[in-house]
Amino acid sequence: MKHDGKVTQKVAEYALDLLDVDMQGFDYLDRKLLLAIIDKFMGESVGLDNVAAAIGEDRETIEDVLEPFLIQQGFIQRTPRGRIATQRAYDHFSLVKPE
Repeated sequence: MKHDGKVTQKVAEYALDLLDVDMQGFDYLDRKLLLAIIDKFMGESVGLDNVAAAIGEDRETIEDVLEPFLIQQGFIQRTPRGRIATQRAYDHFSLVKPE
């Protein structure tokens, strides 16, 4: 409705900013999930139930909504022991991955 119905680069950036979507396409919940794995679990693999409790979301929401995009983009991996944040996730937040 705004801007005469024309979507320009500036209008799109403004809309994404209003929605709190960053340049990688992550919204608040995407960042919350990644940072929980990185900060609260110190980069160790973590199970879905623990991640859900840590961020206050249903496991189904994480598994069905958040994870597919983050996995496709290479920011988290599912392992037999749980979820881990990849180097790409650490780079996105300008953090150093523990060894």
